[in-house]
Amino acid sequence: MVSPAVSKQTMHRELPDYLRPGLKVVFVGFNPGERSARIGHYYAGRNNQFWNCLFESGLVPVSLRPEDDCRVFDFGLGLTDVVKRWSKSSNNLRAADYRAGAPRLLAKIQEASPRAVAFNGKVAYEKFSGRPARLGWQPGMVAGGRVFVLPSTSGRNGSLTRAAKLRYFRQLARWVKRHCRDGFAPTQVATAFRPAIPA
Repeated sequence: MVSPAVSKQTMHRELPDYLRPGLKVVFVGFNPGERSARIGHYYAGRNNQFWNCLFESGLVPVSLRPEDDCRVFDFGLGLTDVVKRWSKSSNNLRAADYRAGAPRLLAKIQEASPRAVAFNGKVAYEKFSGRPARLGWQPGMVAGGRVFVLPSTSGRNGSLTRAAKLRYFRQLARWVKRHCRDGFAPTQVATAFRPAIPA
């Protein structure tokens, strides 16, 4: 249930996808949290470390705020979520949300064909793929793009320190620097991938 203070403000039903062909990396979140839905921008939770990690890792050359999320295109990056509707917690999502979200996400990735797809959180990737995962690079590809799983940057994820989370962002940044110097050049054949459809 939304608190009275929140209900007085407009809640964005969904955040826009920042996707287009030619991107280096598309970042995929779980779903928008309450504050992101309230202000209409990605990773707006007060303790979310996404934007700081993006800058400190070197994936972007300037410090961005949630309100600058549309600027990710300037740096060859994209943003979307597995589930588009907001919730106060990912625990509030239902199996139907994943049944609808996983194939839609796959279709979006296939259309954008980024060099890499980075899931912000292990559970986000596991819900999408239906397979267990470890942090870092995953076997196989999605629509021709490499798959990297980052630790969740949510303030609720206390399993890793901020420094540990940043190390994964820097690992991704090193790959981008090596493989995406000249922008997007599709050199890999897309592999078949079927997202999980929860019962």
